[in-house]
Amino acid sequence: MLPSLWPGDVLTIEGISCQAPVAGDIVLILQNQRPLVHRVKEKRDCDGCLQWITRGDAVPQSDPPVADAELLGRVSFIQRNRRIIVPRRRLSAGVRALAWMLCHWNRFRSVCLRMHSFLQSPDYQAQEEIR
Repeated sequence: MLPSLWPGDVLTIEGISCQAPVAGDIVLILQNQRPLVHRVKEKRDCDGCLQWITRGDAVPQSDPPVADAELLGRVSFIQRNRRIIVPRRRLSAGVRALAWMLCHWNRFRSVCLRMHSFLQSPDYQAQEEIR
């Protein structure tokens, strides 16, 4: 889910029994018996059963349809370092461009992940606290 979610982010997931997710919500689903966090692209009615189409922000194609029972929750907050972020349903043009680059340029994605890892390292964090 780069660039919306990064390794080390802590997600707060709320149940969705009261209100169905809408396009743009980040949700926790069960895909092939594995938990997966992706963004809702659309809702479909297939013979009276709801199905959800999801996709990662930096993934070129959508996931297979997800049944209502496989929709486990919605991401309500993202904790990154000491900040709390409320996820947005729409990505800005800049974030969409970054997601496209992360999707299509493996070397760029690798550099971004290494840089993120370095910035999260205890040594770097300790230096930042001293400043």
